[in-house]
Amino acid sequence: ENSLENENEKLKDELLKFCFKSLKCPLLTAQFFEQSKEAGNDPLRCFASEIIGFLSAVGHPFPKMIFNHGRKKRTWDYLEFEEEEDKQLADSMASLAYLVFVQGISIDQLPMVLSPSYLLQFNMGHIEVFLQRTEESVFSKGVDLLENGLLRIEDNSLLHQYLEIKSFLTVPQGLVKVMTLCPIETLRKKSLAMLQLYINKLDSQGKYTLFRCLLNTSNHSGVEAFIIQNIKNQIDVSLKRTHNNKWFTGPQLISLLDLVLFLPEGAETDLLQNSDRIMASLNLLRYLVIKDNEKDNQTGLWTELGKIENNFLKPLHTGLNMSKAHYEAEIKNSQENSQEVQKSKDLCSVTVGGEEIPNMPPEMQLKVLHSALFTFDLIESVLARVEELIEIKTKSTPEENIGI
Repeated sequence: ENSLENENEKLKDELLKFCFKSLKCPLLTAQFFEQSKEAGNDPLRCFASEIIGFLSAVGHPFPKMIFNHGRKKRTWDYLEFEEEEDKQLADSMASLAYLVFVQGISIDQLPMVLSPSYLLQFNMGHIEVFLQRTEESVFSKGVDLLENGLLRIEDNSLLHQYLEIKSFLTVPQGLVKVMTLCPIETLRKKSLAMLQLYINKLDSQGKYTLFRCLLNTSNHSGVEAFIIQNIKNQIDVSLKRTHNNKWFTGPQLISLLDLVLFLPEGAETDLLQNSDRIMASLNLLRYLVIKDNEKDNQTGLWTELGKIENNFLKPLHTGLNMSKAHYEAEIKNSQENSQEVQKSKDLCSVTVGGEEIPNMPPEMQLKVLHSALFTFDLIESVLARVEELIEIKTKSTPEENIGI
C-alpha cells in the first residue's frame, strides 16, 4: 500500500511539473481570442483551462498556488526543481496570474474578500516578470494584467507605502521602456495610458515619489515632458484646494522643481534633443508665474527665482544663441553645397553638433535644418513670454496682477 502511495505521489509531482512547464510553454507566449463567442473555440484557452483543472486535481488549487508563490516556504518546494527550472517558475506563475485575472479562467474560485490593492500588490511581481521580456506577445500581457489591477482601484487611493516594494517602481520604469522602444504604436500608446492610470491611482506622496524616480531614470525628453505636465496638473489641483497639498507646494515642490527647471549640461545641452522637456519646463514655469503671486508665494517660486534664472533661464538664452548661430551657418553651407551639387548631381553631407547627417538630397537637408531653427524660435518665444511675465509680476502691485 505504501509503495502505491509513493507511486501516486511521484505521479502527482510529475503532473505538477508538467503543469508548470505548460504554463511557461506554450501558454506564456500564446495569443488568445478576445473574450467573446469565439473564446470557447480557442484550443489554447481550452488547454489553459485543463492545466488549471489539473492543478486542483493533484491537490494544488491555483488560489493556493499563486498566493504562496514568492513566500520563503512554498507548497511545492519539495519538488526539487533544477536551478534552471526554478528560474522558470516566475514565468509560469506570471502566466497563471494572466490566465486567471485577464482571461478570467476559473476566476470564480478566487475568494471574493480580497481587496483591490492586495490583488495589485500580489500581481505586481508577475507584471514585472512580463515587462522584463522582449517578446511583444509576452510584455503586452504585463500591460493587460496591470490594467486589470488598476481599474479595480479608486483614484488617489493607492498608498505611497506601496512604492517601498521594488516592483511598484520597476513596473512604471518597464512601461517607459515599452513607450519609448516598442515598434508597435498601439502598445506604446497603451503603455502610456497605463502609466497615466497608475499615476492617477497613487496618493499625493506616491505621485511625488514616482515623479522624482522617473525624472531621474527615464533619460527621454518626451517622457520627462509627460511627467512635467503631470506635475503641473498636481500643482493646479493643490492650489485650488482650501488646504494646500504639502507635496506640490512649498519646500517639497521646490525640491521637485530643481529636477525640472535646469539644463542637464548647462548652455552646452543639446536643445533639439531636449526640446520636449524644455518646452514643458517653460510652460510649467509660465503657469507658476501666472498662478502664484509674489505676496502669497504658495509654491515657493518667488524665493527661488534667482536660482531658477541662473540654472535654467540664463543658460537657455546662451544655448539658444549658440544653437541658432550653428544651424544658420549650416544652412548657409548647405545652400552653397546645393549649388555645387546641382552642377555635379551628387549628394552632399552636413555635419551638425559633430555628427554627420546621413547623405540625403540638399533640399531635404535644408528642411531638417530649418525645422531645427523653427524649434529654437518656438522655445525662444515662450522663454521671452516667461521673462516678460516675471518682470510684470515683480514690478506690479497685487491688484494689478489679477488682470494678467
